[in-house]
Amino acid sequence: MSDLSSPRDENLSAEEGIRVNRYIASSGFCSRRKADEYVAAGLVTVDDAAAIAGTRVLDGQVVRVDGNPLFPDEDYVYIALHKPLGITCTTDRRDQDNVIDYIHFDKRIYPIGRLDKSSTGLLLLTNDGNIVNRILRAEGHHEKEYVVEVDRPITQDFLASMQSGVPILDRVTMPCKIIQTGSHTFRIILMQGLNRQIRRMCEYHEYHVRKLKRTRILNIDIGFLPLGGWRYLTFKEIRDLKTLISEPPRARK
Repeated sequence: MSDLSSPRDENLSAEEGIRVNRYIASSGFCSRRKADEYVAAGLVTVDDAAAIAGTRVLDGQVVRVDGNPLFPDEDYVYIALHKPLGITCTTDRRDQDNVIDYIHFDKRIYPIGRLDKSSTGLLLLTNDGNIVNRILRAEGHHEKEYVVEVDRPITQDFLASMQSGVPILDRVTMPCKIIQTGSHTFRIILMQGLNRQIRRMCEYHEYHVRKLKRTRILNIDIGFLPLGGWRYLTFKEIRDLKTLISEPPRARK
């Protein structure tokens, strides 16, 4: 049996909806043929009602596979980049070191937030404006994790002060988590994103940052992604990311 939709399927109006197998496939979760198997196994629901072969999904309805919601959109891309030194997080093509020319992707994408030119690590890029706005909201308090190397031995007073809050940029930084990993190195988890925040916090204590690498944004971890390399986010990463940014901060563990 062919896995292709008929011409009529490709031109359905919003009122008619689209077949549930096509909807599932457009999320990147699996092929249409595999989606049919999930439907036959009773693992697919549309607005909490069990789907059957031929069920159509209307605009605004929620489709779940084995209880997990799907967010299909064939035009959206979500990318994790291990940004190297010297690349700037800007879409301004007049900057010869801009990240857009560096990654050279065939769709117009945008970096989510900043990572300064002298830092390396995880940078997310997408063409999904809703994701960009939600992650960048200051009140979202979204976790970002970094590994840092400074120029002199770390003291307990330094760690305690960094963790409780440091006066920079006419304010005191939010409390954060910080763990010493070596005589000159530490991990830090921030829930805000002030300009050059970690460097400024260290400078307040007369430390100079030698190396700074972001390793995690919310549920997305840099893992073994090589320096300068990029990859697409997995379906699970996208699903979990959208779930996290839709929750109020106090609801998260």
